[in-house]
Amino acid sequence: MDRLSVQACIVGGGPAGMMAGLLFARAGLTVAVLEKHADFLRDFRGDTIHPSTLDVMEELGLRRAFLALPHRKVATLSAVVGTESFRVADFRHLPTRNRFIALMPQWDFLDFLAERGRRYPGFRLLMEAEAIELIEAGARVTGVRARTPGGLLEVSADLVIGADGRHSLVRARSGFEPQDYGAPMDVLWFSLPRHPRDTDATAGRFGRGRILVTLDRGDYWQCAFVVPKGGDAALRALGLAQFREAVASLAPFLRDRVGEIRDWDCVKLLTVRVDRLKRWHRPGLLCIGDAAHAMSPLGGVGINLAIQDAVAAANLLTAPLKAGRPAEADLARVQARRMPPTRWTQGLQRLVQNRVIARVLDTAGTPLRPPLALRLLDRVPPLQRLPARLVGLGFRPEHVAVAEVPLPQAVAPP
Repeated sequence: MDRLSVQACIVGGGPAGMMAGLLFARAGLTVAVLEKHADFLRDFRGDTIHPSTLDVMEELGLRRAFLALPHRKVATLSAVVGTESFRVADFRHLPTRNRFIALMPQWDFLDFLAERGRRYPGFRLLMEAEAIELIEAGARVTGVRARTPGGLLEVSADLVIGADGRHSLVRARSGFEPQDYGAPMDVLWFSLPRHPRDTDATAGRFGRGRILVTLDRGDYWQCAFVVPKGGDAALRALGLAQFREAVASLAPFLRDRVGEIRDWDCVKLLTVRVDRLKRWHRPGLLCIGDAAHAMSPLGGVGINLAIQDAVAAANLLTAPLKAGRPAEADLARVQARRMPPTRWTQGLQRLVQNRVIARVLDTAGTPLRPPLALRLLDRVPPLQRLPARLVGLGFRPEHVAVAEVPLPQAVAPP
């Protein structure tokens, strides 16, 4: 069995894990990020990079290089009810330089963080390294055992961070049980070609009993078709032709290309969950991101919350890690800082899910009419700044507070 010793072992190479790995390595720590897959190529992962995350990239001195990657800028968000369009959020007035959402494939984002992390001597990204169990000494977690193509790997660490998503093995092995708040919906993801003549912007489109979100990805539309919780099987039973017609009725400009949905393999199900742990930590272990709190896809804020968790963890735990093993009180400070924005964001998501999404999906209701709040947002543009701030910056945006340890300069030849 191979063995590796680091100060921080991060399980999961998603946004939270990769950002935490980069920040710890940048601060001069030794860190191993374990990612069970061979690459980051996953369809329909969250691809929204919010202004608060762009602010973090700027604080790291990476904004210009990051935005050189292919992406689409979204400065406003709209809702379409029937044939009427309403603007609901305007990011152009945010108190930041980054007044837009960047839509970028998540694999490009993760590859970028990995490439930057590898510049630091203490950073190790281990692909195809699947965590299978925690290593414990008494009540304390002291490392992770992982399965790799070369056999078993034992990683000992002063701190293990579970950043392995909503189906987290780390939190399951730790005995942490999330409190499930439920969700009235699931989401079917698919993509359709985008034509140069298309003028419709990124928007949520509402019809009685159905919702479609279209995200402008440059040469294609990333689409999310919202169904009642558990309604995927019933929809598929109606047949692909009826599904295509439902998409076209919500977004008529897509009617000439819904035939690109050739079969149900083109449509991927996201089972929506909203949950969070009451306790994110135990001695030697901390959960962050979706491992600590699964978010609804509303607003695309899951990545944003995960990144903010990683920044807070680096800010609060770098000094304790440099001094030795962090005490549980150090880990508790991360949860204490990040729990309130998590709770507030999930509360807002649940409010929208129950008051808006569930009612729209209720096919037995009265004919759908735009609510007064939607009309007010559209008619009074300054009101659009509030949802933009809630989505774009969140309740408690984090800022990088740990200094970079300069990389050693190459010795010039004599």
